[in-house]
Amino acid sequence: MRIVETILARGHENITATHKTTFEITKEKSLTKRGDCIIAVSANKAMLDFKPKFKRALKNENAKLIIEIKAGKVCEIVRAYGSSQLQLTHPTDMVIRKSSYICNRTLAIKADKAAADLSRSLVEKLRKTKQNVEIKLIAII
Repeated sequence: MRIVETILARGHENITATHKTTFEITKEKSLTKRGDCIIAVSANKAMLDFKPKFKRALKNENAKLIIEIKAGKVCEIVRAYGSSQLQLTHPTDMVIRKSSYICNRTLAIKADKAAADLSRSLVEKLRKTKQNVEIKLIAII
């Protein structure tokens, strides 16, 4: 079974995408250069807005999550996993982690990429404030 959530967000001039273990999408409108894991701002939804069916799927121990990040003509795929321990309750932030650490901001764990691993051509697009960013979350169980 595949369940999809699509998030529409924007780029921001302060995106550096240099964090080595996570990346984050946020509903917040702005960020400082210290937010080195943030790859998109002004998201139109966060975990509280996801369909219950999507959340149930992601909380399955066998759940896989494919994350498609598209900015202009540049697209990147990240693979991660769900967990029965996920809370999926944070109202603004969604963090994808390479580790297995879980808190209320965690969307997925054991990801194959963090912010620093994203292609620099994608990051250049994400640094443009007017850049539309589409993030497709595909939960597979």
